[in-house]
Amino acid sequence: MPELILLNKPYGVICQFSQHELHRTLKDYVQEPGFYPAGRLDTDSEGLLLLTNDGTLQHRISDPRWKLPKTYWVQVEGTPSDAQLTQLQSGVDLGDFVTRPAECARLDPPAIWPRMPPIRVRKSVPDSWISLTISEGKNRQVRRMTAKVGLPTLRLVRVAIGPWRLDGLAPGEMRRLQISLEDLPRVKHAVGINKPAGATRRPARHGRGGGERRG
Repeated sequence: MPELILLNKPYGVICQFSQHELHRTLKDYVQEPGFYPAGRLDTDSEGLLLLTNDGTLQHRISDPRWKLPKTYWVQVEGTPSDAQLTQLQSGVDLGDFVTRPAECARLDPPAIWPRMPPIRVRKSVPDSWISLTISEGKNRQVRRMTAKVGLPTLRLVRVAIGPWRLDGLAPGEMRRLQISLEDLPRVKHAVGINKPAGATRRPARHGRGGGERRG
């Protein structure tokens, strides 16, 4: 039966298994052979990354034609206005393309692990959190969207892809699921097995995303 790995990718980890001279890679966290990423997550972003050992499942998850929703918690510089949220919801003209309508709302500071290294905050400028769900995945799309409406991204954490959520995984930890292909595209049948992937800390409760530096 095809398997899926849900990995909480830490900040600074590049989405490849081959060695990189500057960054840690997936090989530092996933030792199981035959698994490959289904989609990507930027090196400076954190959170849910899916890997699978099945080509059909990999295609189903990563193919943009399926419009699989992806939810992000985004720490931004500034306080989002109703007009800015409406822009994100309605679609943002990024020059090379206009984003599809998205779900967007203000978010109380989530109780998640502090980022390492921490972001840089400016005392004169407030920061806030929003939840943003998109159904596409262009290069650095979320960061470009928030910057376009005047809310530069300070920290980006992906918490869900379709029916799969990050719940309970600390940075570097993973969960293995057995998936029945008969359930695609609904993917309702999944049995989870928690398993650590590399040395990690349990997530600390931290309201602001931590720290002094912006990154």
